[in-house]
Amino acid sequence: MTNDAFPELFAPLELGFTQLRNRIVMGSMHTGLEDRARDYPKLAAYFAARARGGAALLITGGISPNRVGWLAPFSSKLTSRSEVSRHQLVTAAVHAEGAKICMQILHAGRYAFHPLLVAPSPLRAPINKFKPRELSARAVETQIADFVRCAQLAREAGYDGVEIMGSEGYLINQFLVTRTNHRLDEWGGSLENRARFALEILRRTRAALDKDFILVYRVSGLDLVEGGATGEETDWLVRQLADAGATILNTGIGWHEARVPTIAGMVPPGAFGWVSERIKRNTTLPVIATNRINTPEVGESILAAGAADLISMARPLLADPDLPNKARAGKSSTINTCIACNQACLDRIFVGKRASCLVNPLAAYETELQLTVAATAKRIAVVGGGPAGLACATALAQRGHRVSLFEAEHELGGQFRYAREVPGKEDFRETLRYFGNSLQNLRVEVLLGVRVTAAQLVAGGFDEIVIATGVVARHPRIAGIDHPSVISYPDLLSGRRQAGERVAIVGAGGIGFDVATYLSTSPAEHGVAAVDAFLQEWGIDRTHAQPGGLLHQIAPKRVVPFGCYSAKRRGRERDLGALRAGFIALHSSTAVWRCAAVSATNALMIRACTSALARALRCCRPIRSLSARVRSQLPIWSLSCGRLAARHR
Repeated sequence: MTNDAFPELFAPLELGFTQLRNRIVMGSMHTGLEDRARDYPKLAAYFAARARGGAALLITGGISPNRVGWLAPFSSKLTSRSEVSRHQLVTAAVHAEGAKICMQILHAGRYAFHPLLVAPSPLRAPINKFKPRELSARAVETQIADFVRCAQLAREAGYDGVEIMGSEGYLINQFLVTRTNHRLDEWGGSLENRARFALEILRRTRAALDKDFILVYRVSGLDLVEGGATGEETDWLVRQLADAGATILNTGIGWHEARVPTIAGMVPPGAFGWVSERIKRNTTLPVIATNRINTPEVGESILAAGAADLISMARPLLADPDLPNKARAGKSSTINTCIACNQACLDRIFVGKRASCLVNPLAAYETELQLTVAATAKRIAVVGGGPAGLACATALAQRGHRVSLFEAEHELGGQFRYAREVPGKEDFRETLRYFGNSLQNLRVEVLLGVRVTAAQLVAGGFDEIVIATGVVARHPRIAGIDHPSVISYPDLLSGRRQAGERVAIVGAGGIGFDVATYLSTSPAEHGVAAVDAFLQEWGIDRTHAQPGGLLHQIAPKRVVPFGCYSAKRRGRERDLGALRAGFIALHSSTAVWRCAAVSATNALMIRACTSALARALRCCRPIRSLSARVRSQLPIWSLSCGRLAARHR
């Protein structure tokens, strides 16, 4: 074991009453296992795997301190001793692996998706259909008491501490800013009054618990919404948190209703380290840096620069629970890197499913999907070197089988190779790197440029044959499809053909968006230049002089995508943009609806397009006959876990 490559990352951190074995934190991330008592054995195995993999401190998904703070009806909460025993399964499993664990206390406030929701002021969130009830002064006191009670129960359950969720636009954050706090009593108005709720929760929790109990406060370092906090206001709050009883400060970035991406692949690695650095300048407490830190190299650079004391890796530890141990052993090349796709973690949670990971399907399924050593080793042929073939060959070899992998192309990856060429998806290269190294370490026979036949497979004497040849790009039956100017996306993204100056893209599904990004976006920059370009593109104020950290403070009253339509409330005026939006929806892949909940912004945008289509159908007699077909393509709008989502009919 060696720490030579990452001396900062693997230095222990002394907290006075206890020590963290290194600087790696698994940040809070909801899996869905928290919501049902029967799933806590699975949750225990999930956290035990990350503790065994070397993380020093783990933080659970959000647990509500009462029913009004639920994220959704009957979601996770800790309000009575009858619920303590299930949590003890989790804490015992983590402690057995030598790590520490904190339970996050999260009150959803106006983000709660149920009719019981409450908030500082009765202002409906743009990503929620429910309007909150304004808390009375007495009810505010009740909420504080519930936070304290929840922390006491967490201590009984064996947690080493709690994280108080004060960012991302949840209840505490809602009290802090004028965007959501219009109160005129002692809990609103001045900054001191708006911050009183957060500080009283900390003070009373610390008073109720011993000094050897970790209190992590997650402070919103950058709201990224109009009417959010300024840097000066955040600096003032940070300076109060140590005296209020906090042990560690975690960095929160962006509200859920913000239009700025914060964890998507388009965000450069370590893009928000400067936010943690600003927090660190205003406190003596240890500070956790977060968001898009997906490799030990990025984490080490942030620590070495003095921008933080700890590094939060939530989804990276979902992708590879052994990331810390691999990095410490000098085996970073074997890490299964998070590619920031959001497909199996966030997308599944938004529709009420258990979270997992696109590049690690064992995540959150540790008790159900186990790669045990096979009783009898077999010779197995895997035909196809795309993602399915790579995963299959790797899993078979891990079980002890002798595997031969046949790939017709001269490079592994299949159509996954095309995705890596799209700006914002550069991390997809890391998945192919990981599988390539895994195949080599597991001694899988890889045969490139071999289009194997059935006769050859039979002659090879294999015990089993797995066909994983994937798919080919669809060749639509459109007049003129064979014209020399028509290029398929594999030819374009592979570099076999080049596009001209003016391009028409047929199809507005995921691939259509990727092609548009590929054609309209410059190749990604790296390091500081990439971060600066990202901040400029999204209008983020690095000086944080503006409220919410946004350079542009004009918030539109409604989302009107691409100027698709215009209509007067009582008039009949329509423009052809609505009709164009209708045809785009008609001819696009329905996959665009299924991924509508990737962000609240995208969801609202697609809803506006749907509205435009409906307007077009009402006013355009020639296409009324298509309305039934079109309606079958439209999403049924619903809300899940406080996020807008689309469910296909």
